[in-house]
Amino acid sequence: MSSKSIVVIYATREGQTQRIAEHMAAAIRARGLTANVVNAGLLPSGFSFDAYSAAIVAASVHRQRHEQETIDFVKAYLTELERIPSVFLSVSLTEAGVEDKNAPPERRARAQTDVRHMIDAFLAETGWHPERIQAVAGALRYTKYNFLLRFVMKQIAKRAGGSTDTSRDHEYTDWAALDRLVDEITDKVSAGSALVPFSGFGSLVCVKTPESVA
Repeated sequence: MSSKSIVVIYATREGQTQRIAEHMAAAIRARGLTANVVNAGLLPSGFSFDAYSAAIVAASVHRQRHEQETIDFVKAYLTELERIPSVFLSVSLTEAGVEDKNAPPERRARAQTDVRHMIDAFLAETGWHPERIQAVAGALRYTKYNFLLRFVMKQIAKRAGGSTDTSRDHEYTDWAALDRLVDEITDKVSAGSALVPFSGFGSLVCVKTPESVA
């Protein structure tokens, strides 16, 4: 495996975070580096970070909490993660409310506070210090939910400013923003330099979402 390899680890519920992970990996490969996509809940035998120059960990949020598979993974591999440049992607619906320019300022501010609290809780529980953190909007998969979940997600979307049209699915992920992040990551890895350190939520890079999903 090339010394310029990046691993993209994900945990998902409805599949949007897997799509995000695969998109990131494809974009990395398009820029001439090697990328592997790994499901945090289905690790290949003998998995380690030894062959990787950087790591991206993507986790979806459900009921204000990131996927348990990701929490368990980060705890188990914390020492290895801290040794290489790393990025955390927090995929939720709440972030869409943050970026909804048509929403009242107070609702956007409340959504941003919620996003920060969820990420803070994840970092506190895992003890991880990723160099970059990016909030990413997920998707509403109404057509894939059962009746009860569809009702619950509709209420969540209503509060967060997402669509309540349950006749179809709604995607909020900003793929162009993720591509820009890939540009930064691959440039730094190719140059052998560190990513811009994360220093408080003032430097939190946001891509959009409403409150739970992916």
